[in-house]
Amino acid sequence: QVQLVESGGGLVQAGGSLRLSCVASGSIFRINAMGWYRQAPGKQRELVATVASGGSTNYADSVKGRFTISRDNAKNTVYLQMNSLRPEDTALYYCNADVLRAMFGSRWSAYWGQGTQVTVSS
Repeated sequence: QVQLVESGGGLVQAGGSLRLSCVASGSIFRINAMGWYRQAPGKQRELVATVASGGSTNYADSVKGRFTISRDNAKNTVYLQMNSLRPEDTALYYCNADVLRAMFGSRWSAYWGQGTQVTVSS
């Protein structure tokens, strides 16, 4: 089994900052890409940012220059530093990871966390 647990969400005023964390645990042999996605009420889940195992990053246009994704491979953890938050950033934020499990015959699979709520008040 592989578990992803997010933390760091909360309520913040517009212009404020939050830092999300996501820890992957379980029978993990290797993790490839890790990322953050978000889903606002009535909308589809959308990509926020991803980071490859080598450190290359990708961001949605709406968060470029405001959000920074990073990871600690030794801790199987990915972070999302969110600055200059806007009300439109309000959503449930999900962590995602491409994981190769530590078992014979395992294949790369995508795992999701349960989500952490971010609410930005105007």
